[in-house]
Order: sequence, then C-alpha cells, then structure tokens
Amino acid sequence: MYGSIRRAWSKVFGKYLWVTNTVSSGGLLAVGDGIQQYIEHARGVNLTAGYDWKRTGRLFLVGLSLGPPHHIFYIWLDKVLPQKNAKTVFKKVMVDQILAAPYFAVIFFVGAGLLEGKTLKGAWLEFKEKFPVVYAFDWCLWPPTQAINFYYVPLKYRVLYINGVTVIWDVFLSYMKHRDQAVNTNEKIPSKSS
Repeated sequence: MYGSIRRAWSKVFGKYLWVTNTVSSGGLLAVGDGIQQYIEHARGVNLTAGYDWKRTGRLFLVGLSLGPPHHIFYIWLDKVLPQKNAKTVFKKVMVDQILAAPYFAVIFFVGAGLLEGKTLKGAWLEFKEKFPVVYAFDWCLWPPTQAINFYYVPLKYRVLYINGVTVIWDVFLSYMKHRDQAVNTNEKIPSKSS
C-alpha cells in the first residue's frame, strides 16, 4: 500500500504536475469562495436564498485558468533566478509582486466578470475599481509567503504551497469580487407605507 501511495504521489507531483497545479488552483479558489459565502450567510449578507453554486463554479473555472500560468511562472522564475540566497529570494519576491500579482488580478477580475455576463469593458472597469485595495492586501500577504516559498519549498510543491495559502487570499478575492453585490438580510426593508 505504501508503494502505491508513493507511486501516485510521484505522478501527481512529477509527471502530472501541470494537471495537479491547474486542478488545485481551481479547486482551492472554489473552496475560498465557499468559505466566503459561508461568512456572508453567517453575517446576514446573503447574495442568494441559498448557496450560490454558479458563483463557485465561475470561480472554479477562473482558478483553472490561473493554474497553468502559475505553473509556468514558477518554473521560469527558478530558471532565471536559480539561487536560494537572501538576495535572490528578495528578487523573486519583487518579480512576483511587480509582474505576477497584477497579471493574476487582471485574469481573476476580467475572467470572473466575463463569466458573470459582463462585457469586457465592464469587467475591466471592475478590475480598475477594486485593484488598489486588492494590491495593497497583496503586499501584506504575499511577500512573506513567497519568501518562505522561494527559500524553503521545493519547486514541484510551490504551486501547491501557494494554493494552500491562497485559500485565505481567495476568501478575500471572493469578498472583493462580490461585496458590492451583497444585500444585508439582517436589515429590515422599509415598507411602502412608511
């Protein structure tokens, strides 16, 4: 049994790493949205009468689209900056923050917006409106996370590690994406007679 698990593990994080990174990106973005929907319902900020499976499905698809670029980006970054010293890790973090973070934010907001039925212009406007807050939080969460990633985590586990931390990030992204669509169900709706 141990041998079977070990062979499967080596395929998932070896031969099929591209698929692993893609599916985990989609799955964990869906999990992040599920957690955010739970928080919304618990706080009385309910977007629908129940759980919005279509919303989670859209974010799952967006997450799938983010997996391959993440996979390629980390391989490229290690080829360009292969050392594991403090100076190189700092450079990797800066490249990640300056190049990758804005790119992935665009893909997230535009992709999710298009899947919601927005026009490209409408999705772009939403990105422009929400990006400053998203990017500010990005600078709080990702530099220390990526420093650990680039210094300690082996390349084949980097996207998985990032996807684990991404659950926190994905809850935040789901909140930012849907916050202006929320309706507080705890507030009483005024009657027409008042």
